[in-house]
Amino acid sequence: MIPKPRTGPGVHVGIDEAMIRRQVHTFYRRVRLDPVLGPIFNDAISDWDEHLGKLCDFWSSVLLMTGRFKGSPMLVHTRLQAIGPGHFIRWLDLFGETARQLCPPPAAALFAAKAEMIAQSLQFGIAASRGELPPVRRSGSAGN
Repeated sequence: MIPKPRTGPGVHVGIDEAMIRRQVHTFYRRVRLDPVLGPIFNDAISDWDEHLGKLCDFWSSVLLMTGRFKGSPMLVHTRLQAIGPGHFIRWLDLFGETARQLCPPPAAALFAAKAEMIAQSLQFGIAASRGELPPVRRSGSAGN
């Protein structure tokens, strides 16, 4: 049986493995030098070559649906006490800027949209792990 080729939203806007690699490597080279993000990432990551490989696998799985990524980004990020909302804003700004510089507009827009969704999910997970979410009210609770 011939395996069915995997496709994903990135295929339709011209994203391929080479573009993912350029985006990931260029972006994280900038992150490492960034005065806001650099200290957090450089403290947390001991082997950048290994990490960049995982990140390429992650983005390949997100954009091309290759299924290559095996990991738990939420767990890793909830353990980093230094991360706050301002870091996500800077990360998204730098990520989008890099995508716009390296990719055709439709591909850059998809990279940025997926990054926004991922950042929102991570922020929610981090807030929940820290007990920073407001309590949920049940209907019919006292005070209604």
